[in-house]
Amino acid sequence: MIDLSGHAALVTGSSQGVGQAIAESLAAAGANVVVHGAVNDDALNTVLENCRSKDVQAEAIDGDLAGETESCVESVFSKAIAAMPGIDILINNAGTFREPAFLEMTPAIFERTLRLNVAAGFFLTQAFSKKWIDEKTEGRVLFTGSINGMLAEPDHSAYDTSKGAVAMMVKTLCVALAPKKIRVNGIAPGLVRTPLTNVLDSDPALLEWMKIHTPNGQVPDAEVCGDTAAFLVSDAAKHIHGQMIFIDGGMSVWQQPDLPQ
Repeated sequence: MIDLSGHAALVTGSSQGVGQAIAESLAAAGANVVVHGAVNDDALNTVLENCRSKDVQAEAIDGDLAGETESCVESVFSKAIAAMPGIDILINNAGTFREPAFLEMTPAIFERTLRLNVAAGFFLTQAFSKKWIDEKTEGRVLFTGSINGMLAEPDHSAYDTSKGAVAMMVKTLCVALAPKKIRVNGIAPGLVRTPLTNVLDSDPALLEWMKIHTPNGQVPDAEVCGDTAAFLVSDAAKHIHGQMIFIDGGMSVWQQPDLPQ
């Protein structure tokens, strides 16, 4: 059983989906948690209460990480430390997915995607790492990547580019931070059910096609990501550094599916 008692985590973008699953799994393992989103959002308040129901401390902060990187990161970092000074786990989960096709892409949309999906996590990790090094804290960092960082998807050119960057960021920050006793890893979910993928519920043919593309034939809820995240930031994974763990039912390992007979 994963035990995160005595630890505290910031989970960015934790009002729904994968971020919610991670925050609640960390709390279930005993970690105190700072959740992040729009503070007046009913969904975030639900996650906050779910975490508190695990008999841990939980606080909520807001902050747009898609704006000007330096000021946005400083705001979220400062609010998180004020809410819970002992944070030693950072989950860089906030991100965006929806976008126009490549030929309709604009610089503004592309740059916003890269700010939120890449730059925010990069510089939040830098801010926490400086604090941890000063305090001689053995920090743990987890990025939420995607199978899209390895396999392209039509009409998601900016998103795919950003998640490819996240996969390399996990490796390069591992090299920079492992000697400082800060562990960096990532998870790469395949298709899981979140509010961003709810189109599946109204398109049975698409859902069936995605199941065919997945060796285990499943499109699960985001909760499948939570326990893996908790493991990777726990002492049980103390010798795992710089790895991107795919949570995809095997989708990333084969060239093409076997079609139904």
